[in-house]
Amino acid sequence: MSMRRLFPAFMAALATACFAWAPPAAAQSGAAALRASYEKLAPSLASSPFGRPMVLTSAETQQSLKGEVYGVLDRPLAKVSAALDKPASWCEMMMLHLNNRACRIDAGQKTLTLSVVRKYDIPVEEAFELSFRGRLVSATPDYFEARLNSGKGPFGTSNYRIALEGIPLENGKSFIHFSYAYDQSSATRVASKGYLATFGRGKVGFTAVGKEPSGEPRLVGGMLGLVERNAMRYFLAVDAYTQAPDDFDKRLVLWYSGTEKYPRQLNDLSQAEYLKLKQSDRQRQGTQRP
Repeated sequence: MSMRRLFPAFMAALATACFAWAPPAAAQSGAAALRASYEKLAPSLASSPFGRPMVLTSAETQQSLKGEVYGVLDRPLAKVSAALDKPASWCEMMMLHLNNRACRIDAGQKTLTLSVVRKYDIPVEEAFELSFRGRLVSATPDYFEARLNSGKGPFGTSNYRIALEGIPLENGKSFIHFSYAYDQSSATRVASKGYLATFGRGKVGFTAVGKEPSGEPRLVGGMLGLVERNAMRYFLAVDAYTQAPDDFDKRLVLWYSGTEKYPRQLNDLSQAEYLKLKQSDRQRQGTQRP
């Protein structure tokens, strides 16, 4: 379906959805900036250690944590845009992450609310909620950008920012940039110590920060490792969902297969356990179709 035919239906959906339009000028500057990023990252994409054209970065300050993934998808931008131009689609996509156990849209409040557990096997009744407001900056053939923001999170976290943008490439491919960030506080750092001593013990990210005595790369741990794992899981969710937006079972398999390529960071449960978990989540909350 062409973007021109999709546009009227999308505009009608905006009346009751959580996305709001941004000024056209923002889209023009965003497209130019992402094109410049693609040109700058081209050598790193071509020699990526991830087995596909992908670059992952992360940053931590006293106030915030941020993980970003740039990568090439083997599908046109129009397909990416059509798959993710509605809030309910974002619910479906983000539910691929094993720690996201429920998602609901409140058309009246114009919010998308995720129920998140710190570890996948914690009961969903103990999940914390993140309520996001969305902004669709652009959904044109030349540039797609959507942003979700949540003011308050658990354990002293705040100002959650999730963003996805993309531009078309030659040969029916697209270049996308996914970012995941939030602010932290002194309470967050106390809670983080508890997480790293229990659920996060021994977990690492993807960035090499030195060498082990064996000569193997020493990978970043701590909260930077956590944010890198989450950014990667969400990037893989975008990849899987945009391949199979209308096939729930297929995208579950695609997402899990993507994580299997990075077992040290992302292998938390077997495929059978993951499929059972996500099928249970879907049955419990019902189906939110885009």
